[in-house]
Amino acid sequence: MTTKPIHEVKIHSWYIDPKEYARHENRRGKRHAYQTIKASSTALVVVDMIPFFVNENPYCRGIIPNIARLASTLRAAGGSIVWALPAVENRVSDVKREFFGDKVADMYNQSAGSGSLSDRIWHEFDVMPGDIIIEKSSSSAFFPGYSPLHSILQKNNIDTVLITGTVTNVCCESSARDARELGYRVIMVADANAAVSDQSHNATLHTIYRSFGDVRPTEEVLGLFASEN
Repeated sequence: MTTKPIHEVKIHSWYIDPKEYARHENRRGKRHAYQTIKASSTALVVVDMIPFFVNENPYCRGIIPNIARLASTLRAAGGSIVWALPAVENRVSDVKREFFGDKVADMYNQSAGSGSLSDRIWHEFDVMPGDIIIEKSSSSAFFPGYSPLHSILQKNNIDTVLITGTVTNVCCESSARDARELGYRVIMVADANAAVSDQSHNATLHTIYRSFGDVRPTEEVLGLFASEN
């Protein structure tokens, strides 16, 4: 029997089909919808980077440096950093319990952790006093009535969101879709989201790029910050 090293780190081999790039280039005349980012109206949204997920998934540990770089760069440029966490008081509904089964439902009921909001964020991140920390009681950090994030960002005049965190094809994808429906410019950072497999990760990148927002790696996003100056 083999055991998975507790500190194993994996990096997704992310991929967008060249046919999808060509499709958008033919339709709008450019590969990427958003050519610049105004830091002061941009929020980095970090979804569910908590011990429950990071301890169990080496791909989560692989995206920590990229999220940290994005956070420090955007924060220094005057942007907003959002840490979106599962709500402690949220409990799996009877319908979800029926779907998941008792074992998984009970596990999710304990997933949020305990302690202060900042203490529940993965310990390798630098969380600063000006950062925004919110709890969400749905998969999406933007779902109306289940998260205060949209109203907070509106008050801060945010029009662009960078989606990062985990799990790519569940809470991150849900957040990206809802943010788009609420009118935000959405960029999913390809190498700052983590799923449990490349297949799941890339399926979401395909969907977001095709219909809901842009998909770029960390280096390109950092370059968009620089192009503002």
